[in-house]
Amino acid sequence: MNTAPDPSTTDAEHLSARQTLKALSAHARPQRWAIALGLLCALAGAAGALLQPLATKALVDRLTSGGTITTILVSLTALVLVGMVFEAIGTYVLERTAESVVLSARRSLIGRLLRLRLAEVDRIPPGDLMSRVTSDTTLLRAVTTRAVVAGATGAVAFVAALVMMAALDAVLLGVTLGALLLIGGATALVMPRIARATERSQEAVGEISDALERVFGAFRTVKASGAEAREAARVEAAAHRAWQHGVKSAKWEAVASSADELAVQLAFLAVLGIGGGRVASGDIPVSTLIAFLLYLFYLMEPLSKLVDAATQYQEGAAAISRITQAERLSTEPPPQRQPTPRAKPAAVTGPATVRFDNVSFRYRADLADVHHEVGFEVPGAGMTAFVGPSGAGKSTVFALIERFYEPTGGRVLVDGKDVRDWPLPELRAAIGYVEQETPVLAGTLRENLLFAAPDATDDDIRAVVTRAKLDALVERLPEGLQTPVGHRGSKLSGGERQRIAIARALLRKPRLLLLDEATSQLDAVNELALRDVIAEVAQETTVLVIAHRLSTVINADRIVVMEAGRVRSVGTHGDLVDRDPLYAQLAATQLLAPAP
Repeated sequence: MNTAPDPSTTDAEHLSARQTLKALSAHARPQRWAIALGLLCALAGAAGALLQPLATKALVDRLTSGGTITTILVSLTALVLVGMVFEAIGTYVLERTAESVVLSARRSLIGRLLRLRLAEVDRIPPGDLMSRVTSDTTLLRAVTTRAVVAGATGAVAFVAALVMMAALDAVLLGVTLGALLLIGGATALVMPRIARATERSQEAVGEISDALERVFGAFRTVKASGAEAREAARVEAAAHRAWQHGVKSAKWEAVASSADELAVQLAFLAVLGIGGGRVASGDIPVSTLIAFLLYLFYLMEPLSKLVDAATQYQEGAAAISRITQAERLSTEPPPQRQPTPRAKPAAVTGPATVRFDNVSFRYRADLADVHHEVGFEVPGAGMTAFVGPSGAGKSTVFALIERFYEPTGGRVLVDGKDVRDWPLPELRAAIGYVEQETPVLAGTLRENLLFAAPDATDDDIRAVVTRAKLDALVERLPEGLQTPVGHRGSKLSGGERQRIAIARALLRKPRLLLLDEATSQLDAVNELALRDVIAEVAQETTVLVIAHRLSTVINADRIVVMEAGRVRSVGTHGDLVDRDPLYAQLAATQLLAPAP
């Protein structure tokens, strides 16, 4: 099977401005009241600052007229203190709300990614998917809260300041607006560049995660191959690309953030020159010029907020594109209820039946069929073995039964019912599955055994440990069942991992047991013992096994011989040796892998 990532799926989907705003709104909507509270606090703080130039003008006029200034000074002090209190409250509310937005987005993404169809996971590197949960959601922190509030308060404060400035002197306001519009137009051209640079930087971060996952997933192989330097270079290359795009984004952000200061400074110089002339000619009093200049400097803060909001929006738009793409990936339907792994439909008991009815399948539309009208039937209890050359489509049989993939033609039936009509929790609760790679998860041995059957009792665990020949392992481990087994079972041998995977499947008490090369890494003694256990289980359970060892399949109730995605023949060992040349050849060579 070709699992190379499809480049088209790893590029972030470009959303229109309307789609981006809609997606951002969806993330912010659950926190709208908290955001509104933060906005009110920010506006209250801005109102206090907005009144300070007027109080200063009154102070200058009072000094000019020789009046007392105590009341005005007290008022100014109160305005400053009240503004600071509201600013502090608003900042806390927004920061807390931002974390809640990120948490909600991560919960939603995690739940969705864990329900992805296997075909999607085959196409997209896992590191890229992980980066969408980690770094991409982090960018939502600013854009869904601070950017919204900063943009709103900045706009309100900016307009209010302009109104105050217009009331003071319309001529000086015109001078101010001319300078602001000149610089503002140039700043608007910078914003899309920030979005593009941020998007590419986030994609590079995903490449870093994927490269690291690749290394740590085969860490011993990397070391044994002397490939540390080469793999480090691969990770460093992705890190360098992230740095390049991050620096580019920082450059344009610096341009945008300095532009608002430049606009105010230019406006200040123009107002100072023209306003000074108007004061000299007697058109306006000096207190008006002072107040106007204070409002001009006051404009720096709302302008800075507006630029920051626009910058954060561009960064958030890049993250939203990647998050939205992940949210649009094809997923399995969510369970209608919390699945109970060992629970079985009340009306269905005993071993399951399996039938493939002219099944065709391909992993992707641009690839050739893996199955070509595959047909066979397994009537019930007993062991059915699947044999054939590598690439014949044997493991795909199990993947279709588990409904990891959907057939492109024909039907897969379990208990006479199309697997597509089964509720997924019920279908998979009836099946025990031991993969060829026999994955063991980080955690304790007990946690691994209970992974598929969390409601199993201690008696169940003891029985399955004995049955799977894990007694010696449990006794050897320093903490017994509570001993951590390491990342991907790194503290265990290959045979021990296989026995744990078999025990995990048996603890599930399935009606249908799928074994994909489940004993390939066992020594002769343990393989013989587990072969007897499987034979015993097959008396009351439907067992399907893929094997390359003649010793594993010779006593099977039926053997399905596959070649190039087709079923050649079905029968017992004795029958097939006589009438199927391919099987006879496989049997003569011990099914391509000599038995121990």
